Amino acid sequence: MTSKLLVTGAAGQLGQRVIHHLTETYKVAPGNIVAATRDPAKLSSLAAKGVDIRKADFDDTATLGAAFSGIDRLLIISTDALDTPGKRLRQHTAAVEAAKAAGIKHILYTSMPSPDKSLVTFAPDHLGTENAIKASGISHTILRDAWYIDNFMMSLPHNLEGGKWYTATAGGRVAYISREDCALAIAAALAAETSANAVYTLTGSQSTTTEEVAAVVSAVVGKPLDVVQVNDEQLAAGMTGAGLPIFVVDMLVSADANIRAGNFDLVTDDFHKLTGRQPQTLKSFFEEHRTALVG
Repeated sequence: MTSKLLVTGAAGQLGQRVIHHLTETYKVAPGNIVAATRDPAKLSSLAAKGVDIRKADFDDTATLGAAFSGIDRLLIISTDALDTPGKRLRQHTAAVEAAKAAGIKHILYTSMPSPDKSLVTFAPDHLGTENAIKASGISHTILRDAWYIDNFMMSLPHNLEGGKWYTATAGGRVAYISREDCALAIAAALAAETSANAVYTLTGSQSTTTEEVAAVVSAVVGKPLDVVQVNDEQLAAGMTGAGLPIFVVDMLVSADANIRAGNFDLVTDDFHKLTGRQPQTLKSFFEEHRTALVG
């Protein structure tokens, strides 16, 4: 491979694993990889391996031109700016404009399933970014990651402790996928030499209800976990009472509403197309993280 690849958000959980798979799974030479972040000091271990480290702050567009210089294929990992409406879309749009000015040949972007009809609060950020990329005229690959299994790890230990899981999903289904599998597939797309436009939706191999997820978790840890279906207002009140920030409460309630509406009930084989592998199952994931689940 001769293309120069850049990963934004390289210090984040997804970015770190994408770079891991570029070097370890797909054997991309470290010298062909650029890891970009707001704080380059966080990536000293990658620098020691020969990865080019550059500063890229999406709130400081002056840094983006230098960061994107000489890059062939750019992966824009969606930022974590969720607390201020519209901020993330402004950041992404600035990155797309900088990519066009720098002569980037191909943009890859981490989006979400069906952002055009999603009820999730941050869906407009993804839809707007996808549209900005398409409007740029740059060839592109959109990678729509399904809801991470990993997200459960923030609430399941508490749920297991009390034996109750409150949700407003009402039997809706999701084909959950692990962050690790997304990183593997994204790295495969980034390492490819194709310039064709493509949209991939990365999902697990089976769509499941909250009750089915709870049954898997319960069997793995050997503790009962009862799912209690509530309405949006009750769910919001419970999370607010637990001290979660309002923007997080709104996001999680909207995610359950999106599940309830069937908008996450989508199974594809795009992960296999990109990697040649099958995605990790819920059971395997929870077995791998059993210690963290039971404390």
